[in-house]
Amino acid sequence: MPVNPISNCDTTAVHGPIHSKARRAGQLAVWPTVASLSLLVAGCASAPLDRAGSLRSYDGLKQSDGMVTRSLLKVNKDEVLAAKTVKIIPTAFSMRAESVAFTPAQRNLVTNAVDRTLCSGLSERFVVVGLSEPADLTVRAVVTQVKPTNTTAVGASKVASVAKSVLLPGVPVPVPRIPVGMGSLSLEAEAIDGQGAQKAVMIWGRGANAFFDSGTVAKEGDAYSLATKFGSDFSKMLVKGRTPFGTMPFPSGAKLAGLVGRAPKYEACKVFGKSPGVAGFIGERIGLPPKWTDKSAPNAS
Repeated sequence: MPVNPISNCDTTAVHGPIHSKARRAGQLAVWPTVASLSLLVAGCASAPLDRAGSLRSYDGLKQSDGMVTRSLLKVNKDEVLAAKTVKIIPTAFSMRAESVAFTPAQRNLVTNAVDRTLCSGLSERFVVVGLSEPADLTVRAVVTQVKPTNTTAVGASKVASVAKSVLLPGVPVPVPRIPVGMGSLSLEAEAIDGQGAQKAVMIWGRGANAFFDSGTVAKEGDAYSLATKFGSDFSKMLVKGRTPFGTMPFPSGAKLAGLVGRAPKYEACKVFGKSPGVAGFIGERIGLPPKWTDKSAPNAS
């Protein structure tokens, strides 16, 4: 059941009234921040928080947003923190999301990126086991909406970035991505216990951002990149037993291991392959399609 799209760059927090006698001084002080966030808003795609009906319950969800991410979630902190083992059912596309013109290989790149990041993030606290083994929690995510990337616009952005480096060598001027044709991704996910009782839920949506997402020349490029961000957010919620938003985003040990392409910690995670590591990081920055650097994603099963 779809809901209205929610902007991934809401700046409500900075538009409240400015009180006190120092009104003019306050306006001058906050103007640079408002101007910066206004630019951020102009360079964002939006993602709807759709419901695909895959969750056992949608009751009790509360809004919990990051700077460029929107989510509805709930988590039973005590029972989630008491869990020791977890298994991951492979992520799938909903029927509606599957209607987007992605090939099976492109969809597999996106879902595998979700599962690989989930497995890596959950390994921070849980023992990850195979699907045939008993576990305290079972995790499953479903892609509810996906918007392809406009590859022509990304290509133009890369040309502009190269032109800046040639015309202004050594000058630290950021070159934001052209805010046209940016992709987005929405998912819903839950963690249930051995009796099928729901212990954690997240409905998540995020669009690509002209400042934070450099983009790759592939229709699935933004969805692939955003898939890892969802996996990180959902796994962090289960590891900490609370919303993943509102705190400083210090990189976890699992994330650092992924950056260098280290092998998964648990055998059950090897089915999702290992992170592309440095090659993937560099490839994304220069706009290479994910399939060029992500060689470890297995075929869809």
